[in-house]
Amino acid sequence: MNYIDGFILPISDDKVADYKTMAETFARKAKEQGALGSLEAIGDGLEHGHTTDFFKAVKAEDGENVIFSFIIWPDKATRDAGWEKIMADPEMQPGVQPMPFDGKRMFWGGFKPFVDTTGVGARAREAANS
Repeated sequence: MNYIDGFILPISDDKVADYKTMAETFARKAKEQGALGSLEAIGDGLEHGHTTDFFKAVKAEDGENVIFSFIIWPDKATRDAGWEKIMADPEMQPGVQPMPFDGKRMFWGGFKPFVDTTGVGARAREAANS
């Protein structure tokens, strides 16, 4: 079954275009290392909760929204090997590209799917193999 990397981060309204450029570069690098695909989404219809919410999770400030992003890998082994190569890539080193967000307020993690009715991973695998 697939493996998913998920990311949540704050983004200033005036930095969305810069983030998109960075995200496109990262998505290309991940795809080169075997990722099936990725998705970047910006908050639209997010609500402020009483106990917690997306804004609180990233300590969003006035004028900031939230990015929800994920990468679909065919499996954890491909993901682990891919990340190792991405992190060693000279173009992906800290300071090479300007960071359009506060990385200290970003969080991420790997996820093992246990229910998947999308068929996205299967379709991506088929497309990659054709």
